[in-house]
Amino acid sequence: MPASMSRRTLWPLLLRAGAFGSLHGGHPGDPAVGLTVPIESAADFAATLEMLNAQGVKATLLVSLTASHECADDLWRAVQAGHEVAGWNGPIQPTRLEALSGQPVRYWALAASSQTGGALRKLRQAGIAPLPAPAREAAPGALLRVPLADLRAVLPDLKARGYRAVPAGELRDLRPAEPRDLLHHLYQRVVEDRYAQREGIIDLSGRFDAVMRVAALDHAPPPLPLPPGTPTAELHLNSTRLVGLASRNLTATYKAYQRSLRDVAQALQTHPELQGAQAVFAVTLFHGPLAKAGFTILDLPPLRARWYGLGFRVLRAAYGTTRTPSEGTPKMGWMTREAFLERYGEKKVQRRE
Repeated sequence: MPASMSRRTLWPLLLRAGAFGSLHGGHPGDPAVGLTVPIESAADFAATLEMLNAQGVKATLLVSLTASHECADDLWRAVQAGHEVAGWNGPIQPTRLEALSGQPVRYWALAASSQTGGALRKLRQAGIAPLPAPAREAAPGALLRVPLADLRAVLPDLKARGYRAVPAGELRDLRPAEPRDLLHHLYQRVVEDRYAQREGIIDLSGRFDAVMRVAALDHAPPPLPLPPGTPTAELHLNSTRLVGLASRNLTATYKAYQRSLRDVAQALQTHPELQGAQAVFAVTLFHGPLAKAGFTILDLPPLRARWYGLGFRVLRAAYGTTRTPSEGTPKMGWMTREAFLERYGEKKVQRRE
């Protein structure tokens, strides 16, 4: 591997682990996302402010040195309007940005091609926290970097999914990155993402408090009391989202769980690959909530129970979960398609409302 490619891979990983005082993000159960927008020119600056102001959104403006020269008069006004100014790429001259904006520069973002040991050391010496590689998608407490070209579409989409865009510095519980954050990231990319792709898992967690994913299976695994060739739907949790919500408010998490089951019901009716599923099931340590949600609980075969138990322990370690589950043995919860739709389908929800 060429040395330049190796370095381009190394620096983002080090920043995810907290090197040079880099940031991680905010509270993983809060619906806020830290919105950052790169600014390369005066035209970018004007267009960005126009879109943000039209939506009533405040953001962190990542201002390049070139842009700071071109829009010196506008920087101060942007700060007075509630926006935050941070640096973007090189050269790294925070004193100029501070002089023009009247605001201390606390953060700096570097594109992958601009991440060098020298640049990162300079930021560290100036007491400026590097921003990590942006999140690939919105999630509670995440730091997003949205190019101007995408801003018009992204802002209403965030709002529709229940997110609140704020400047990075206003994220609740904004904290530095730690080595465990890198481990979590690698686990997601190497294990969870590959598993989801291989199994064709449908992600239903677009809403900020949605925690469900579902996979269409062409069989009914034991101990389901169905013919082995019966198509089924297997539920999976968005573990990151669930842990974050639970750390903020357990009652709200339970309500989010119920809403997510309604998301599954909608998917059963609208996704072609789920049309034939005759049952919905999940294997989990938290089978108490499943029982309360109307699922029938079944014991797993002993060997399979031990295998799942090991997997759940690895999962808890990867996500840094210290709370011990109330149930120590994984079990299966299941419900027929008809019963599930009767309980969580659209018509049932309307009758309840």
